[in-house]
Amino acid sequence: MRWTVHGERALHDTPWVRLRSLDVEQPDGARTDYHVVRLRDLAIAAAVDDRRRVLMMWRHRFVTDTWAWELPMGLVEDGESPLDAAARELEEETGWRPEAMQELIYAQPAAGITDSQHFVFRADGVRRVGEPTERNESDRLEWIPLADVPGMIARREIVSSATLVAMMALLLDLKAR
Repeated sequence: MRWTVHGERALHDTPWVRLRSLDVEQPDGARTDYHVVRLRDLAIAAAVDDRRRVLMMWRHRFVTDTWAWELPMGLVEDGESPLDAAARELEEETGWRPEAMQELIYAQPAAGITDSQHFVFRADGVRRVGEPTERNESDRLEWIPLADVPGMIARREIVSSATLVAMMALLLDLKAR
C-alpha cells in the first residue's frame, strides 16, 4: 500500500536537521499532516586489523547522557561520496588511514520518520598517520577483539544503532570469509 505525498512545507531548518510537515494521503483515502525529519546521510567506518580487532571510540552522548563504544562516523558532505566520507571520518576521529575500503551494509535507521541513509564501510590495511584532528569526538580509542563484541552488545556497551548495524554486518561478513 502506497501513501501519496501532496506537498511539503518547512517547519524548522538548521544545517543539521530539517523538520517538515507533509500533506499525505493514506491508502484508505484519509489525508493528514505527517511530520518528517530530514537528515544528511551518515558514513560509518569499521576498521579491522589482521588480528580480527575493530577500532572503536569510547563516546559520551550528551543528548542521552550515556557512554558507549562507537565506530567512527559522520555526515556525508555536499559533493562527497559516502566512501570518501567514511575514510575522512576515520582519519579525523582516530588518526588512522585506510588502505582499502569496501561497502559492508546500507541501512535506513527509521524510515517511518526520517530520510537518513547510513552507509557502512569496512576499512582494511589501516595505518596510523597521526593524532586525531577532531578533538571533540573521543579521548579513548581501542582495538576491540571482534570475539568480545556480542558480550559488549548484551551489556549495552554498544548502543548506537549505526554502530550496532555495522558490527552485526561485520560479524556476519567475517563468518563468510
